[in-house]
Amino acid sequence: MSAIKFEKDADNIVTLTMDMPGQSANTMNDDYREAMSAHVKTLQSDIDNVAGIIITSAKKTFFAGGDLRELIKVTEEDAADIFAMTQGVKADLRALETLGKPVVAAINGAALGGGYEICLACHYRICLANSDIKLGLPESQLGLLPGGGGIVRMVRLLGLEKSLPFLLEAKQMNPQRALDKGLIDEVVTTKEDMITAAKAWIKANPTSQQPWDRPDYEIPGGIPGSPQLAELIPIAPAVMRQKTKGNYPAQDAIMSAAVESAQVDFESASRIEARYFTSLATGQIAKNIIGTLWFQLNDIKAGSSRPDGIERQTAKKVGVLGAGMMGSGIAYVTAMKNVETVLKDVSIEQAEKGKSYSAKLLDKKVSRGQIDEKQKQAVLNRILATDKAEDLAECDLIIEAVFEDRSLKAKVTQEAEPLLAKTGVFASNTSTLPITELAEASQDASKFIGLHFFSPVDKMPLVEIIKGKETSDETLAKAFDYVLQIGKTPIVVNDSRGFYTSRVFGTSAMEGVAMLAEGISPASIENGAMLAGMPVGPLAVLDEVSLSLVLKIEDQTRKDMEAAGKPHTPTPGQALVRQMVEEFGRSGKAAGAGFYEYPKNGKKHLWSELYQRYAKPAKEVDLQEIKDRILFIQSIETIRCYEEKVLESVADANIGSIFGIGFPPWTGGTLQFVNQYGLDKFVARATELAEKYGSHFAPPKLLLEKAKKGEIFE
Repeated sequence: MSAIKFEKDADNIVTLTMDMPGQSANTMNDDYREAMSAHVKTLQSDIDNVAGIIITSAKKTFFAGGDLRELIKVTEEDAADIFAMTQGVKADLRALETLGKPVVAAINGAALGGGYEICLACHYRICLANSDIKLGLPESQLGLLPGGGGIVRMVRLLGLEKSLPFLLEAKQMNPQRALDKGLIDEVVTTKEDMITAAKAWIKANPTSQQPWDRPDYEIPGGIPGSPQLAELIPIAPAVMRQKTKGNYPAQDAIMSAAVESAQVDFESASRIEARYFTSLATGQIAKNIIGTLWFQLNDIKAGSSRPDGIERQTAKKVGVLGAGMMGSGIAYVTAMKNVETVLKDVSIEQAEKGKSYSAKLLDKKVSRGQIDEKQKQAVLNRILATDKAEDLAECDLIIEAVFEDRSLKAKVTQEAEPLLAKTGVFASNTSTLPITELAEASQDASKFIGLHFFSPVDKMPLVEIIKGKETSDETLAKAFDYVLQIGKTPIVVNDSRGFYTSRVFGTSAMEGVAMLAEGISPASIENGAMLAGMPVGPLAVLDEVSLSLVLKIEDQTRKDMEAAGKPHTPTPGQALVRQMVEEFGRSGKAAGAGFYEYPKNGKKHLWSELYQRYAKPAKEVDLQEIKDRILFIQSIETIRCYEEKVLESVADANIGSIFGIGFPPWTGGTLQFVNQYGLDKFVARATELAEKYGSHFAPPKLLLEKAKKGEIFE
């Protein structure tokens, strides 16, 4: 069965309906390429009997883009084949748009990547008026560029300046927004209207040509070298490099392809684009990103970490204990998904203050036109701010989000747990305290679980689900379903102090402080981490978290270790943090003073006395050494978590590190970073770092075993 159905009506209008057999979405695979090529040849041979062409889809979406299952397998040895394949795809689209007959895209669903590139090759683009439909070129998010003519046509359609945000930032738009920006030409309400409008346009435009194929056509805004672009062209690469730190070759390639293609004829521009695409597709960075942020992420969302054989459930009423920053955020994201939410605190004033957090976030949405006042009020009506425990009655799930104090958590657990619905479960939003120990306060530890949210909850996509020793599969399944219900990504880990994300976060943050204690310039530490791809430096992160909290966790750990008869020696970094708090009174951003200064009317900046008290001016700084220490320690701690069975899957490790603690996406996550580095090389480098900076860099046993066997983490 052909991947594209060919139909001609009584008016000689041909409709090409893309309908990939055995797939839920159309992709640019061999079946598509063969079918499109065959139909183009048919059209060319019978062109006198063709009035026009409509391209549409039989799927819910229009076209999903390139087949990533194919792309992730290619290597540098496949470069010639990839280049030829890319040029072949573009040749068919080019043949369509130069037939001299009108070609219309009838866009019935999402058209992203290759899907929108097909639309760009059409003379007219009509889309259904459905706000859920997304249009755009998101390839840069996967370490690629639009290789099906997207760069060449977008630059010619919008001009360099206006096209670059779509190409570099992977902007996606709903139909109305796309219409306003000139990405499509018409919006209609039904599929029937769409086909009717397409045929009407064809009849009104019996001979069609792309604007850029006219002899007098000029690219909007000018070509590189023109006065209009004299400022943009030199500045744009520097602005982009400031964002990417040079870790994302796709952005460099997109910028180069866009500028170069604007200076040559269409065919030469297509070759330029194909060469850059081939370089990215056969490179390692795209494989890292696609493997983790596409395949592993989709596996997680499909339930790879969820127990089998348990019916999926939907939470109807959720209670949140504690209306602080975390509790308020949890209440907001829950209510946003049409769930009745009870936000409880010790006083009605505190509870209402927590609810006002949702009101502020909703006000921003209203001001941006994302929702209206009626929708805002509907969300607020779903949040009950209260100081009465009885309002928690019949909750399917209760989440405590009070301070990291074991006795306080036990108290609120025992107060609220009896009010759960018969099949309800209780969760603790703790970032470090072992769930099994917290469950000792529960009347049924099998229904007790950890749900570790990240701040700010409304923005951070991850929730770390922690299983206690007695947590049942049913409880895990309910927690997993709730996390998906509120639009977050769940990873599942086993119980341990700090679990997975907090453990790994702690190692990298404290490695930064250790470097400061060694005399390395604080600016070099922060810049080195960001050049490696971390969103902010370790000193800035600790200020955000609060140095006081770091001390509290350290003190609790010491007490627990001593109670268990185990030795505990603070690291140089921990000693420095204690000095910052107890001697200098600098406990972080919330207090207005930490590693950074926070002036009321200015930008934050590093505390000048850090240089006087700790930095050694004569100490040589190797930025690669700083970058390696920040990245390696996180991967090594991840391997320890995997070795200790805290982690159960490589996908949870990679996604958790990127979404939870900001590990650089270009790496594919903490374990993929090891894979792409090469296990043998990673062992050798880790051993070097251990000899220089301490045994915490020593390669774990599991890493040594896998390296010896020639295995990877998969």
